[in-house]
Amino acid sequence: MSRNSIIHENVIIGLKYKRDSKSPVIGENAFIRSNTVIYDDVIIGDDFKTGHGVIIKEKNRIGDNVLIGTRSIVEGNCNIGSNVSIQSNVYITSKSVIEDYVFIGPCACFTNDNYPIRIDHEFKGPILRKGVSVGANSTFLSDVEVGEESMVAAGAVVDHDVPPFSLAIGCPARIKPLPNELKTLNKI
Repeated sequence: MSRNSIIHENVIIGLKYKRDSKSPVIGENAFIRSNTVIYDDVIIGDDFKTGHGVIIKEKNRIGDNVLIGTRSIVEGNCNIGSNVSIQSNVYITSKSVIEDYVFIGPCACFTNDNYPIRIDHEFKGPILRKGVSVGANSTFLSDVEVGEESMVAAGAVVDHDVPPFSLAIGCPARIKPLPNELKTLNKI
């Protein structure tokens, strides 16, 4: 799609952030709502949908059948798999990894800096493995990994890794076994 393509009113596809940046590549059947901005150097698969006012910054890779909800922000250098549902007002920090079949509830917040503006170190976003479900208003600290098909309860603050097939609940998150009836892949 060309740099000046408009899918819906007030949409910017291909915001040039540096002189040699390349227009984004967006697959078939995209539905991009008003006031969304997609920077250059982004690759997005088929059946992509956004809410209103979404920002997707540079160098992101996004798979097929992904929804990014209203007023959500995806900072640069993230990898988002296929069959992912990101609800409204979610903040995904740079260098985050979200694998396939992940659901992220509204107002979740990812961080990538354990020592904001105090010391120089490598930024590392959270990693959400295949099939993770995240409740509303959850917070993920830098460099945590949430294991396959785990669930993070609403309002949880995840400050350490969560093993696969577990439930993270509370602030800070405590780890509990995932109940048997919840041991199933998300239906996205």
